[in-house]
Amino acid sequence: MTRTDFEPPVPAPPVTRPVVPYAGIATRAFGLAVDAALAQAIVFAGGAVLALVASLVADVHLGTVGRLLAGAAWLLTVVCYFTLFWSTAGQTPGMRLMGIRVVTAQGVHPGVMRSAWRVLWLGLAIIPLFAGFLPVLVDSRRRALQDFLAATVVVYDGLEAAVVAEAATAPVLADVQPSA
Repeated sequence: MTRTDFEPPVPAPPVTRPVVPYAGIATRAFGLAVDAALAQAIVFAGGAVLALVASLVADVHLGTVGRLLAGAAWLLTVVCYFTLFWSTAGQTPGMRLMGIRVVTAQGVHPGVMRSAWRVLWLGLAIIPLFAGFLPVLVDSRRRALQDFLAATVVVYDGLEAAVVAEAATAPVLADVQPSA
């Protein structure tokens, strides 16, 4: 007998599941929390500078109109923050920290209009106690309300090609033949 007769058989390599390219709810929530904190820091810094300048110039007290303008400035800052980052880089600093990005079905970051539309729906997804994020738990592509309505998905960095491949292999409705 040779030595090879006593060697144990080489086990087959373990079967691994394919990597899911879509980001889950916890990853997205942490990234959104970081972005909300950064946007608030920008608003607070801007407000502090304006308050300092106003205190040097005159004794200014915010009335109803001033508070409405401050609220509008906050809203504009938040909308510009998300729209700017999504339309230029496809990810905000919080998303970058978590290693995720927003892409369209073509695997590219959304443009300015799609990003602004997505911010609008993000706000509406947050209002009812974040209920707009519940579809992430059951959708196969882990899309939230803003993703459905802006035709985007949130993927892990480097897996954008999987989104394009999935979109390319999806059946087209016109190709489906009616059953007899």
